[in-house]
Amino acid sequence: MLRTNNPLIIDVEASGFGPTSYPIEVGLALDDGNHFCSLILPAASWTHWDDDAEKIHRVSRDILETYGKPMQQVTHTLNKILAGKTVYTDGWVVDKPWLTTLFFEARTTMNFQVSALEMILSEQQMERWHDTKDIVIKDLNLSRHRASCDAVIIQETFKRTFKDSQNDKK
Repeated sequence: MLRTNNPLIIDVEASGFGPTSYPIEVGLALDDGNHFCSLILPAASWTHWDDDAEKIHRVSRDILETYGKPMQQVTHTLNKILAGKTVYTDGWVVDKPWLTTLFFEARTTMNFQVSALEMILSEQQMERWHDTKDIVIKDLNLSRHRASCDAVIIQETFKRTFKDSQNDKK
């Protein structure tokens, strides 16, 4: 098991919650403290839209069509930032397929790995996760449910639970 106290985190927001949904935004929390976030211009064939997802993310289809970046640009940037690295997600079961959809549609090979956050969480971290995450959300006071904000919250929760679990060993 990899032991790191500041993993790379990715989060993906999507047009809905089911199998016909597609990625609309990707966010990263990097190990150097920087962040990356981009809205994604949907492919013409990506038509599914869930109003409930829009209410949560507060990103309309019109906003995507106005401010979304071409998917080839987004995939190129992700490959440049993450080349040869492993990035972790707390929603692997949905984030990985959405990223696969994005890279497939962009006709780009993903040159980084996406792994479930659980692969690097200790049992002690898992036990503290939800309570710590609630505190992190309050401390960071990030008001929007967006990909980069979620990635930062996940990374900070990891760091705090990691530190606490290390202190328990002393």
